[in-house]
Amino acid sequence: MDGWQDTIEFYAAYAGESVFLQAGVVIVFSWALAILLDRVIIATVKRFTAKSDTRFDDQIVEHLHKPLTVSILLLGLVSASIIANLAENFRPTVFSILATIAMVVWTQFFLKVTKIALQTYANHPEHVPILHQKTLPLFENIAFILILGLSIYFIFVSWNVDMTAWLASAGIVGIAVGFAAKDTLANLFSGVFIMADAPYKIGDFVVLDGGERGEITRIGIRSTRMLTRDDIEVTVPNAVMGNTKIINESGGRHEKFRVRVQVGVAYDSDIDKVRDILQTIGEQDPATCGDPEPRVRFRRFGPSALEYELLCWIDQPVLRGRVLDSLNSTVYKTFRAEGIEIPYSKHDVYIKSLPTRTAEDED
Repeated sequence: MDGWQDTIEFYAAYAGESVFLQAGVVIVFSWALAILLDRVIIATVKRFTAKSDTRFDDQIVEHLHKPLTVSILLLGLVSASIIANLAENFRPTVFSILATIAMVVWTQFFLKVTKIALQTYANHPEHVPILHQKTLPLFENIAFILILGLSIYFIFVSWNVDMTAWLASAGIVGIAVGFAAKDTLANLFSGVFIMADAPYKIGDFVVLDGGERGEITRIGIRSTRMLTRDDIEVTVPNAVMGNTKIINESGGRHEKFRVRVQVGVAYDSDIDKVRDILQTIGEQDPATCGDPEPRVRFRRFGPSALEYELLCWIDQPVLRGRVLDSLNSTVYKTFRAEGIEIPYSKHDVYIKSLPTRTAEDED
């Protein structure tokens, strides 16, 4: 009996050593496979992607080798733990730890790749018009929150944590916050739409419904800031900016802006001479553009004068006041030197008869 018992213990010990030996072989094999993937396969793929015209695929391959290598090593550890037949109470903990490591590594990879992809598309807004340099931080933040949220969710699932109650609580809290901060959320969503639609940009001169005119200095998530010509900063909530009429003087095909010099001359003036003088003034002013060239228009027969308009283009709307001052001064001086009258409003009063005086009025 003692001989049989010794034989059984020998084979059991050999079987145990064999199991751990197999587990060690699996770990070594996974490590060798990871090195093969990193040194040979990834290097080969890099040579192929280097021939492409874009850097996007090169960057993906550059960041992909780490999560793939770690994943192969983790799979080897999982297989080794199964072969080694770890205790039932200890095995779930090992699996959860390895799954957490894998989630952390892959989360870093997806964050980097998403950032690279968004940056690539932002540099070429013709592919996705809503994504450009101004809206890039917004999309990066949204992608970061989504990827990080999913990663945390799957990590909790790997540890067998029931997320149903947490999600329900988050939904209730979200509804409460939505009602409490509806104005803030309205400004937030309006800011998103303004960044996506881009009705104006930083540096543009805009005119609001209230008459305020100034340069856009900052477009934030909650509000837009505008610097008026009096150097006064006006902060307007994005919900207001999104629901009001905005005149963008810097918008259109180009940033050039047209100024109008309105002047009236006496009815006995030489209209051809007036036209030539105004045209010359518009062309010789250094602040006006040659393309489009200045234009003179005879608008109407006014009550007291023949009304003309000199139309000139300037490079930026901010120059409007300065150029108008220069043109008005030159027009006045030139007309005065040429003997062209700029009449003021006149009204003739005709008295048909005077009241007769009576004896009572004399007393």
